[in-house]
Amino acid sequence: MKNDCASTCPFEDLAASINPRTDSTQSETGRLAQIDASLRGPVFFFVAKALGWLVLASILGLIAAIKMVNPEFLAGHEFLTYGRVFAAAVDSFIYGWGCQAAFAVALWLMARLCGTQVKHLGVLYMAGIFWNIGVLWGVVSIFLGELTSVPFLEMPPQVAPLLGFSYVMIAMWALLSFHYRQPGPVYVSQWFLLAALLLFPWIGFSAELMIFFAPARGVVQSVVDAWFANSLLWLWFAPIALAVLYYLLPKILGKPIFGYYLSVLGFWSLVSFAGWAGTHFLIFGPIPVWMQSVGIVGNTMLLIPAIIVALNLLVTALADPKAVWASPVLRFVAFSAVAFALAGVVATLSSREFGIVTNLTQFTAGNILHLLYAVFSMAMFGAIYYILPRVLGREWPSAILIKAHFWCAALGVGALVLALYFYGWRQGVEINNPEIDFITSVHNTDPLNRIRVGAGALLLVGHLVFFANFAFMAVGAGCECCCACLAKFGLLPAAGGAR
Repeated sequence: MKNDCASTCPFEDLAASINPRTDSTQSETGRLAQIDASLRGPVFFFVAKALGWLVLASILGLIAAIKMVNPEFLAGHEFLTYGRVFAAAVDSFIYGWGCQAAFAVALWLMARLCGTQVKHLGVLYMAGIFWNIGVLWGVVSIFLGELTSVPFLEMPPQVAPLLGFSYVMIAMWALLSFHYRQPGPVYVSQWFLLAALLLFPWIGFSAELMIFFAPARGVVQSVVDAWFANSLLWLWFAPIALAVLYYLLPKILGKPIFGYYLSVLGFWSLVSFAGWAGTHFLIFGPIPVWMQSVGIVGNTMLLIPAIIVALNLLVTALADPKAVWASPVLRFVAFSAVAFALAGVVATLSSREFGIVTNLTQFTAGNILHLLYAVFSMAMFGAIYYILPRVLGREWPSAILIKAHFWCAALGVGALVLALYFYGWRQGVEINNPEIDFITSVHNTDPLNRIRVGAGALLLVGHLVFFANFAFMAVGAGCECCCACLAKFGLLPAAGGAR
């Protein structure tokens, strides 16, 4: 009798409904298919919204680049001034594309590695809708002139609670997947995912609190903003990208990671030092020297995870370079891995003497774009190309479009990052030379502005190609789904049996 009563306890029923663990008695293929089926809707939702924001951010970024060459372009509309367009492009890219791509990939990857399904999808859909409403609210407010002057936090602070609430509902399901994981080892990809999911709300909450809601005094706000910008790149976007790299490369190649035991050292070095590196943006700024020294040391130590990634991933990839080049997914993954290794080298070079020259120049913009696009976005492109066929049960319509997307993205971001690094260094040298007046150093960056336009156009073409390929795939999958539903109710004849 006691057992019967316990089995009807509402708390146990609730726990059972939340428990996403799959049946361990099923075959491996059956369990993976079950997991993919449970994530079909959420992954498709977040990827679709992310790609929409990516195209919008690309268009706005191109408009901003054109305005740097021709200030009269669209000058008759006050909501399209450079300051508003550029801020809207940045926030659309970070919170519209970047975060939602990270949500889709993190949910799928955590469920796959933990052997769990995702239940109660209504919560995820509601959170996704709220997140998009928040981003739309913020971007529209920027166009209306209600923007802040804080980099990466240009949206009005009133948007933050809505985004925070949405994030908690999304991240909760990834953390539940880990809690109810199947017995077995915890993979390094799970370490990176957990770190990113737990650190992101702390980073965002601390920055919003100390800059807007309970603002710190004076120059401390600049320190907080530098810490936020650096942590957003290295402790949110970079770990998500590394989780993808450590999963996809050995999975597709069918080879173990070279020196896998080193990946734990890479994880702890990234998490330990990245948070201290933010003040390197303020070298010789109006902050205490010890803060600058801490930032320089933290930034220098980022060379450790860069070297480990080079050993783990690049050596693994070089074991079979033909297979890497033949795989559309691994092209993006390998590009991201190389970019991350180089990002660690650049971070080390940006310390002290080199940072004195490059600080407050276009070099900093190149560093940000390097991490945000060459590392994170390229990894997300590869992950999406790998994940969607598995959750939708349908291959990508065109391999040519995938190849075109890769070359547009690789050439576009490569040209832009290298140009920002070169002209940023040159700009710093000229600014520090008393014999060269400031306006001359500004005019000498005119070629960079033209490169921005060309590279921005190339990236936009690549994103439109990606979006078109996705749309063709989605329409085909949707038609198959509708036909299956109609056949189920006898409104259409079944076509060739079950798929």
